[in-house]
Amino acid sequence: MTRILITKADGEQELFDPAKLERSLEFAGASSTMRARILGHVLTELKEGMMTEEIYRRAFELLRQEDQPAVAARYSVKRAVFALGPSGFPFESFLGEVLKAHGWVVRTQVILTGRCVPHEVDVLAEKDGKRIGIEAKFHNDPGGKTDIKDALYVHARYDDLRRAPEASSRVDEGWLITNTRFTRNAIRYARCSNLTAIAWDYPRGRGLLSMIEEARVHPLTCLTTLSEGEKRQLLERRIVLCKDIQTPHLLQEYGVKPHRIPQVLEEARNLCGV
Repeated sequence: MTRILITKADGEQELFDPAKLERSLEFAGASSTMRARILGHVLTELKEGMMTEEIYRRAFELLRQEDQPAVAARYSVKRAVFALGPSGFPFESFLGEVLKAHGWVVRTQVILTGRCVPHEVDVLAEKDGKRIGIEAKFHNDPGGKTDIKDALYVHARYDDLRRAPEASSRVDEGWLITNTRFTRNAIRYARCSNLTAIAWDYPRGRGLLSMIEEARVHPLTCLTTLSEGEKRQLLERRIVLCKDIQTPHLLQEYGVKPHRIPQVLEEARNLCGV
């Protein structure tokens, strides 16, 4: 194959790597036959300087044409979670929504006073008499990993809060949740110290992706019919889910042109089950 430079969202160029596209499709659950067919289509349309977003959109549309809505949704979710950045605040809100769908009562960005010092807790969740504090570690880079320093920090923070003098500041457990992966040493430390650590696909079958799929919640960043600016405006107002944009009035309020609103609502219904 001819070496072709493609353009990332930040304007930087890199060589197109077909293996990377195939891995992302495999992770989403696409069969080997489907992966080969989609990769073949993309290669025939590939052009010098093509945006990575265009490649993603094309692969996503081909998945939908294959009548594989679950695979298409899964393929879009990981990218959509990264699109919640660049700050971690929308990720914290989205994580709160995932936990709510699992039956937790949730608050975000809460100040609690430990035995030694105050702490800002990203997500505070309560269910069945258990109270957990969660550190949400968001990475913009899919290759970014949460390392042992984060695990040590979170363990120390929640040890302080477990021993808080006031019951209102006390937690039973501390969790560390990331949208990427952990280093090997972070996992070893978490296991040894009984720290609950959740990454995109860790623990196997009980990672963040599994939590999202079981909760059947999708970030609005899954939607291809919204512009990046429109998504950003909604996220800044802590509107993070597809299901939260069910009305034309809300979309128009945030700048979506009336003639495009039916498209957005249709995509939200098809992809997110709104």
